[in-house]
Amino acid sequence: MILIRTLAAGLAAIFLSAASPVWASDDDHVAARAALARGEILPLRSVLEIVQRRVPGDVIEVELDREDDGWEYEVKVLTSTGRVREVTLNARTGAILEIEDD
Repeated sequence: MILIRTLAAGLAAIFLSAASPVWASDDDHVAARAALARGEILPLRSVLEIVQRRVPGDVIEVELDREDDGWEYEVKVLTSTGRVREVTLNARTGAILEIEDD
């Protein structure tokens, strides 16, 4: 599992940069970069724009997972009402697969 987490909405500016979470292995970071370069996943900036259109709020966590049928982003958003919503997207197309309360 590739795991990328953040507590900052500004993650889009630093995704796939030298700043890597301490719990993600170096191999995870390399795999994410390679998937982006091959066009297997959308850049995080694009994913966050899609999520914000559907679920406005502060992004508090992002995961990139390799599933049997392809890559998925899971984005947790803290809404203005204090609710945490989890948005699951197809990482290649940006199609929203599920929105649920966390």
